Amino acid sequence: MTHAQRTRAATDAATTGTGAPHEGALTVTTEGLPDWLEPVARAARTVRAQQLSRFLPPESGAGRQSAVLILFGEGERGPELLLMERSGTLRSHAGQPSFPGGSLDPEDGDHLTTGPLRAALREAEEETGLDPSGVQLFGVLPRLYIPVSSFVVTPVLGWWRTPSPVGAVDPAETARVFTAPVADLTDPANRATAVHPSGHEGPAFLVESALVWGFTAGVIDRIVHYAGWERPWDRTRQVPLDWRA
Repeated sequence: MTHAQRTRAATDAATTGTGAPHEGALTVTTEGLPDWLEPVARAARTVRAQQLSRFLPPESGAGRQSAVLILFGEGERGPELLLMERSGTLRSHAGQPSFPGGSLDPEDGDHLTTGPLRAALREAEEETGLDPSGVQLFGVLPRLYIPVSSFVVTPVLGWWRTPSPVGAVDPAETARVFTAPVADLTDPANRATAVHPSGHEGPAFLVESALVWGFTAGVIDRIVHYAGWERPWDRTRQVPLDWRA
């Protein structure tokens, strides 16, 4: 099943109530999106996994099925993205800024249809305290892979239609919750290349007193690019990481 077919299946199951049990309440729609989000919705319909990352899910089907919520809202400085900083005591990706999200639970349903939609909203509520009823899901990106933790990740796109208060619900999991203005994410002064001691290099963003790198920065980088928001930036500017990263 291709990404387009999986996306249609998820959307159909979400809007018609078919698919795994308890999935009928979910809806995926682009209706009523603000104009500035249309380029993201358009890119989500056509982008391929290979255009987002070189790390793709194993063909064997191995990996821990998970989902993240890429939630766009509108704040005092215009469009913004909801991010969180993971607790430094977690076993995987400790201390890293990330999208809200996590592993699928059995009650979330089929990982090939609407399971990731439910998991993304559930995890975001558990981690940040946001009210899922104020979130409009408008797209699903192709599944990607995080080799270091064996996560198969489905990025779910959301519009924060009705904002609600957010914050770190459980300090053992979440150190803080913050929003990063899109204007800052696209500002060349806030962009760099993160260099890990292992030799891995990838995009990074220095926003809201945080260094966003790894999987999260990679997805943001590609969204910014395919939405046409990218501005020329100095790719030779490097930010070194240490072995604990």
